[in-house]
Amino acid sequence: MKNYKSFEEIEYNLKRLNLERQIGIEKLKLVKQGFTEDLKPHKWVTTAAVFAGKYGVFMLIKKLIRKF
Repeated sequence: MKNYKSFEEIEYNLKRLNLERQIGIEKLKLVKQGFTEDLKPHKWVTTAAVFAGKYGVFMLIKKLIRKF
């Protein structure tokens, strides 16, 4: 527990803690926004398309190797 010597120290510390709290809230808002963006359907479709493309190329290479 901190011992304060003046009201100015208390006020300064309260302002600092309030700013830290506001910064934390804004960071949480950004995390929430990013999370909701990641859950949108077009993100899932894009991810699935990229995966299917990579898997398709892998299967094509695998078939080519088996022929030789």
